[in-house]
Amino acid sequence: MQTPYYLIDKSCLLRNLEKISWLREASGVKCLLALKCFATWSVFDFMAEHMDGSTSSSLYEVRLGREKFPGETHAYSVAYADHEIAQVLAYSDKIIFNSIGQLAKFNDASQGHVRGLRVNPGVSTSEFDLADPARPFSRLGEHDPAKIAAVADQISGLMFHNNCENDSFTRFDEMLTLIEDRFGAIIHQMEWISLGGGIHFTGADYPLENLALRLKEFSQKFGVQVYLEPGEAAITGAATLEVTVLDTMHNGKNLAIVDSSIEAHLLDLLIYREPAKITPNTGAHEWMICGKSCLAGDIFGEFLFDSPLKAGDRLSFQDTAGYTMVKKNWFNGVKMPSIAIRELDGTTRLVRDFDYDDFAAALS
Repeated sequence: MQTPYYLIDKSCLLRNLEKISWLREASGVKCLLALKCFATWSVFDFMAEHMDGSTSSSLYEVRLGREKFPGETHAYSVAYADHEIAQVLAYSDKIIFNSIGQLAKFNDASQGHVRGLRVNPGVSTSEFDLADPARPFSRLGEHDPAKIAAVADQISGLMFHNNCENDSFTRFDEMLTLIEDRFGAIIHQMEWISLGGGIHFTGADYPLENLALRLKEFSQKFGVQVYLEPGEAAITGAATLEVTVLDTMHNGKNLAIVDSSIEAHLLDLLIYREPAKITPNTGAHEWMICGKSCLAGDIFGEFLFDSPLKAGDRLSFQDTAGYTMVKKNWFNGVKMPSIAIRELDGTTRLVRDFDYDDFAAALS
């Protein structure tokens, strides 16, 4: 298969999904796929066997969830526009407003719809200010319990999304306790609560039994249906970006140029200044892997290999599903990676290719 392409491995995906299924059964929570993280709908039917639906961040995502992912469809957006609210309501089972102002603005339009409000508890696990929902002057959700209580009779649920790459159950427990202490009186008036995503409960050695017990206790204490919105937890380790070395150079370091671009195909890593992942990353030969775009900093990282790289060698960048495939772009006109799926029986099929017509259609 011609590189570059993203390869989704269903056997790796299944390992995450089985943990999600176990958590749902053990705790009573419902799990919705966060489309902002992963929206490759060719595997939605497979994922839906282990999840309860999808949640979105925009009109297009909520429509995709309704049309492609069986189960519930939750709508959320930092702000809805007048011209899109009718469609958002039509495609969703629940709508979550980011602010009391938006709830009031669309009160008449959303009458009879299941409504919720995002709450910002003021704490998070993010190590990056860019991704911290509790950063100073945050626009993500309401924070004042008194103001939220004043509109509690207009909604039936709350959404707290304040975890970010949180692989610590202890930290999750602490933050949930803070939420209980600060917003418990309001939660008692609700029918459902979403605790958002960013909880890495499918990771190795995560105390899944403790999480299940904590979530079940929370649900029973307040009499609410609890939702989680796993994104990366659902797809971590399930995909690779397959590339080919086009050329090699030496300029103080060994350089290998591949037929891909971190700017175009792994943008989140460039934004957060993190290297890509290659396994096993061992050996006596160190090489800097470089993208083919004209951006000087188009560098995937420095890695170790058992032998010198040469043109024609194939490389696999690991863990490229979450916040990568949804952010791919046409920078420099570099060919968009195709999308392939490795089935459970080991066979691989191409599900989407991109060509010049797609590039031209994205412009004007």
